[in-house]
Amino acid sequence: MTARIISVSGAPYDGHSRSAMLDSIAKIGFTHFEPAFIVGYTEPFDETAFSSSEANDWRKAITIAGLSCHAFSSHIDLGLEGSVEVFTGRMEFAAALGAKVIATNAAARAREASFFRNVDILLRRAEALHITIALENPGDGSDNLINTAKDGIALVERLASPFLKLNYDAANTASHRPDMGGLAEDAILALPASAHAHIKDVRRTDQGWFFTPIGDGEVGCGRLLSAIAELPSFPVSVELPLRLHRGADAQPIRRYDPVPLATIEEILMRSLKIVRQAIGEIQ
Repeated sequence: MTARIISVSGAPYDGHSRSAMLDSIAKIGFTHFEPAFIVGYTEPFDETAFSSSEANDWRKAITIAGLSCHAFSSHIDLGLEGSVEVFTGRMEFAAALGAKVIATNAAARAREASFFRNVDILLRRAEALHITIALENPGDGSDNLINTAKDGIALVERLASPFLKLNYDAANTASHRPDMGGLAEDAILALPASAHAHIKDVRRTDQGWFFTPIGDGEVGCGRLLSAIAELPSFPVSVELPLRLHRGADAQPIRRYDPVPLATIEEILMRSLKIVRQAIGEIQ
């Protein structure tokens, strides 16, 4: 039986150096690191961040820290003009780091036709790179091709490719469809069509949605993780973008200053323990 991979996203380390982040991740007990290049979640970047020299630098740094890379997040709208070449470059970068899964959004519903044209090309390139495109549900309240698990399942079934699955995120649904209950149950529904899942928790206030340690929010992570425990080799990633919250309009708002390393480490260690307990790795 393949050991379960539990990664941690680089999102909470937004604003810290690469070496500080990777050393911290290794120190607190993670074995796998999920790089995060997400507009609005992290420091600004452009496509030069995905050059071959940058890939070499990242690969060396990850190896030196004693970590591995299984999943990679780099969300774009795959229905946009130019998205094929942009996302091809990001898939090549992710594959160079050793990633087997790359998470992205699908597309705005208004760009459905161009999404299907583009993804047909991208799936052929994903196959050549031996990487799975994992479509993730957004959290910004827009009308997307994946608003709920049922939408995502329908896309996966329609495209019918081993290189196209879901990376479902129940905490995104909280802000994306705030009147919808059963967040964990929606995510559980998505599991058979998924290659990976983000484990993230969130609490709603009058000011919007704030990310919390796993188990302290309103997602029902315990129920989701209990279902994942029945899938022994299913990979997950703890993704807690602690530097930001979503406003009442569901748009991401980044703090001016990075979150202190000690705070990040305390929250991630607590969250890793909760995840490992819930899936039966520790008591």
